[in-house]
Amino acid sequence: MKIKREDVRNIAIIAHVDHGKTTLVDNLLKQSGVFRANQEVVERVMDSNDIERERGITILSKNTAVTYKGTKINIIDTPGHADFGGEVERVLKMVNGVILVVDAYEGVMPQTKFVLKKALELDLYVIVCINKIDRPEARPLEVVDETLELFMDLDASDEQLECPFLFASARDGYAKKNLEDPNVDMTPLFETILEYIPAPEGDPDAPVQTLISTIDYNEYVGRIGIGKVDNGRLAVNQECVLVNHHDPDKFKKIKIGKLYEFDGLNRVEVKEANVGAIVAISGIPEIHIGDTICSVDHPDPIPFQKISEPTISMYFMVNDSPLAGQEGKYITSRHIRDRLFRELNTDVSLRVEETDSPDCFKVSGRGELHLSVLIENMRRENFEFAVSKAEVIYKYNERNQKLEPMEIAYVDVPEEFTGVVIQKLTSRKGELQGMSPISGGYTRLEFSIPSRGLIGYRGEFLTDTKGNGIINTVFEGYGPYKGDLTYRPTGSLIAYEAGEAITYGLYNAQERGILFIGPGTKVYSGMVVGQNPKAEDIEINVCKTKKLTNTRSSSADEALRLTPPKIMSLEQCLEFIDTDELLEITPKSLRIRKKILDPMLRKRASFKK
Repeated sequence: MKIKREDVRNIAIIAHVDHGKTTLVDNLLKQSGVFRANQEVVERVMDSNDIERERGITILSKNTAVTYKGTKINIIDTPGHADFGGEVERVLKMVNGVILVVDAYEGVMPQTKFVLKKALELDLYVIVCINKIDRPEARPLEVVDETLELFMDLDASDEQLECPFLFASARDGYAKKNLEDPNVDMTPLFETILEYIPAPEGDPDAPVQTLISTIDYNEYVGRIGIGKVDNGRLAVNQECVLVNHHDPDKFKKIKIGKLYEFDGLNRVEVKEANVGAIVAISGIPEIHIGDTICSVDHPDPIPFQKISEPTISMYFMVNDSPLAGQEGKYITSRHIRDRLFRELNTDVSLRVEETDSPDCFKVSGRGELHLSVLIENMRRENFEFAVSKAEVIYKYNERNQKLEPMEIAYVDVPEEFTGVVIQKLTSRKGELQGMSPISGGYTRLEFSIPSRGLIGYRGEFLTDTKGNGIINTVFEGYGPYKGDLTYRPTGSLIAYEAGEAITYGLYNAQERGILFIGPGTKVYSGMVVGQNPKAEDIEINVCKTKKLTNTRSSSADEALRLTPPKIMSLEQCLEFIDTDELLEITPKSLRIRKKILDPMLRKRASFKK
């Protein structure tokens, strides 16, 4: 017989990027007494990874729990970026309701639509929280109307349309039911969760069923499966089996090693867990996302949606440049292989395949951001390797037509830049679907565009809009191939010989284009040292010294003025490289180089093309 477990609520916090999910969780934790009164707490305490802190984005979903008036509220903080959408979809299987956070100024954004659609499809209860009402340009009441319109567009049921709206400032730590109420604390939000979000249901006497929705990884205990107990009871040392809805052949006998529940930011060991509890289970090396832990007599898997397929791939390979092995600690193919396969433990949207060459691996992910975060993590762990240009993954239908991944791009730009943005995106095979004015003199453009048309566009977009534009993309599905594209209209400036760049050589080279290096930089033949505004590649000698005669002294060099070089970030380098180039990545340097370093062999290869 099914019962409701009234002392538990399971919720997820969903929103577009940067609308304040993680800050909201911070304040729920603070006000529920998780931290001592005098405890120092970092901001956005849930973003535990260095890259998450620096970029201010959430990459992996995180679990936490607070207790309010004797009820345990399990909270899951989810990512907002489309590249990590796979994380959001799975997490929603663990909860009965969501808090949809919407920025009181920006209003409804593309990712808001994507995450809300997933929640409504699963019939989850929604609490809408209009956040950042303390912003000077906030327009909370208009945003309420926009959100209701979005509910209608997504065919929400009458019950779902009756959802409660709250107004909050996560940064200042208050929420309220009406705008005119005084600013006190988060109590109205806690009360709304208890009143409106249903308690988890299940049959405590039925055979156990627990669906694993997230995998964590820890050096000491290996893989940790996180999921909700749907039916029955789960206890330490219990004999169970692993089964999977999408893999009917899977049937693995296991024993529950250690069992944890969440309390604040900690995992607390428990002996058993009942219906509705969100638990972490360690000690099962073969556990995967989507597996169901069942009792041995009733192996009945819980259905769940398939993980979204990757759309972009790049090759990771051993660095074989003349400067290889000087800065990194892990440089062999074995190191790189082990590290990539270890990443599969926690990242389900990633694919790693071995190629014909033992030194090269094909890595596929959801987008450029997804892969660049992996590259940045490896770089910080002292790995040295090279990567190729990101390429999209094509498919073929039954009539053998080539299909490619398509995205919907939403672009918000000041009116004066709409012309240049439309022109650039149309030249990259984008089709304008809609154009509407939004507040603050901005225009919102909606494009349907192939994923490869967006590779390398973000940097150019920021330049074209003088840093004032916002671009958001959502994966739309596969569509017919749109024809060939040229990635980069400009050529490269290539170093002609190995050595150290010298002011005199750089002074002569800077007339040819934009340089990426300054004096004293080590270079080698075939390394890209700058960008040529014209389409062809040019070889230049940046190590050239001045020939000295009686009348010409070396001190005359001091008068040479160099333009400061353009220092490129990892993302800019990944966007810049062309299909015949590689990006060499070490813990200290990023170097762009030609795949074929020898100038004669390079020329022969281009003639063959």
